[in-house]
Amino acid sequence: MELSTICSIYCRYFGFEEDKHGKEFIHRIQLKNQDCKVFYDKLTHIYLELPKFRKTESDLVDRFDKWIYLLKHLSELQDRPKKLQDRIFKKLFEAAEIANFSLEERQAYEDSLKYYRDLKNVVDTSREEGIEEGKIEGKMEVALALKNNNIPIDIIMNSTGLSKEEIDKL
Repeated sequence: MELSTICSIYCRYFGFEEDKHGKEFIHRIQLKNQDCKVFYDKLTHIYLELPKFRKTESDLVDRFDKWIYLLKHLSELQDRPKKLQDRIFKKLFEAAEIANFSLEERQAYEDSLKYYRDLKNVVDTSREEGIEEGKIEGKMEVALALKNNNIPIDIIMNSTGLSKEEIDKL
């Protein structure tokens, strides 16, 4: 089994002192051995210096830009920016709202979620039972029609999956 690449991502809300004048905000680090050769090419540490990410909301081009912007500005955002309307960001903001609930609000939310899931399970189970019941009734109707047309019982059994006793009761 071959291992996939492992990346550890570190978000720094402050810069590296050694690189304070550099413009790059992404630093990819790999471990090297005593001969300065990459020790293991499937392990990379990625440091994001968020203060150096200077794009504004209107400058965001792709999903990567959007994620970095979000990480940098999350603590100051009150509403979801126009550029972060993708479905994944909607889910993230909904989760953030829930995480920000008070203890009472969270308990009420959990209770309503439990009630919803219980109700959904009842409906789903009823639907499945109804479908199964409908299949059995359909088999019985077919078996009765075949029996009324004097089709041999073994053919009716093979065609419907019903037992001889079930067919005799029709």
